[in-house]
Amino acid sequence: MNRDRLVGVLLVALSATAFGAMAIFARYAYADGAGPVAVLFLRFLLAGTVLAVSMLITRRRWPRGRNLLVLGAMGGLFYVGQSLSFFTALNHAAAGLVALLLYLYPFLVTVLGALLLRRRLTVARMCAVLLALVGAALTLGGHLSGEPLGIALGLLAALIYSVYFLVGSLVLDREDPIASAAVVMLAAAIVFGGIALSFPTPFPATLSGWLAVGAIAVVSTVVAMVSLFAGIRRLGAADAATLSTLEPVVTVLLAAVFLAEPLQANQLLGGAVILSAVIWLTRAEAPPAADATAQAPQPAAEGSTGRSSAL
Repeated sequence: MNRDRLVGVLLVALSATAFGAMAIFARYAYADGAGPVAVLFLRFLLAGTVLAVSMLITRRRWPRGRNLLVLGAMGGLFYVGQSLSFFTALNHAAAGLVALLLYLYPFLVTVLGALLLRRRLTVARMCAVLLALVGAALTLGGHLSGEPLGIALGLLAALIYSVYFLVGSLVLDREDPIASAAVVMLAAAIVFGGIALSFPTPFPATLSGWLAVGAIAVVSTVVAMVSLFAGIRRLGAADAATLSTLEPVVTVLLAAVFLAEPLQANQLLGGAVILSAVIWLTRAEAPPAADATAQAPQPAAEGSTGRSSAL
C-alpha cells in the first residue's frame, strides 16, 4: 500500500472516531436540557467560526465560484436534509432500523459512483462494502420494526448522505479541506439558525452542557470533517464511506466506557466484521489511474450510534 493511501486510511479512521464520539457528547448536552436543533445550530456555528478564524490567520483562500456554491449546498441542503430526514424517521421507526438504513450509504456511494461517475467497481471493493454493512447491522442490532414512512425517510437520509459524499469527491480535489469544511459548516449553521429562530428550542442550561456542545463542535465536527475531507481526497468517496462504518464500533465502545452501557455479543462480532472489512480495504491496492478522480475528493448523524446521532 502506498504512503498516500495509508495516510488516507488513518485520516478516515480519525474522522470515524471523532464522529463516533459525538453521540456520547450529545447525550450529555441533551441531559443538560438542550434540544437537538439548538445543538446542531451551535455545533455548526462554533465549528464554522473556529475554521473561519483559522482561515484568516493562515490566509487560506476561500472557495469561489461554482465550488463555493456546491460546498454551500453540501452544508445547507444535503447535510440539513439528511439530518431532518433521519430525525423525522426516528418518530416512525425503531432507532436501530433507522440507523441501519443510514449505513446503507457506503453501498450506495459505491454503486452510484460506478453508475453515474464511472468509478471503477471491483469484486474486492464490493465484498468489503457488503462485509461492512453486515458488521454495521450486527453492531447496531436492536428492534428493527418501522412504519413505511419511517423506512422511506431512513432510506432518503442514506441517499442524501451518499450524494453528499459523491458531490464532495468532485470538489475536494480542487479545494483545501479546511476551507471546504468551513463553508459546509457555516452554510449548515445559517439554515439551522433559521430553524431555531422559527421554532423555539432550548439551549444548554449549565456550563457542562456548553462544554459538551463545545466538544461536539471541535472534536466531532472540526476534527471529524476536516480529516474526512482529507481522507476522501486520498481514497475516493467509496472507500472513505466504507471505512467510515467504524463509527458505530467507536460509539458502542465509548458508551460502554463512559455511559456504562453493556457490550453485547452481537456488537463485538459486528465490530470484528467491520474491522475485517477495514483491513481488507487497507491492504487493497490503490485504484488505477482510470479511477484517479475518485481518489480526489462528505457527512453526518448521527443516530442512536454514530454520525446520525448528532444530527
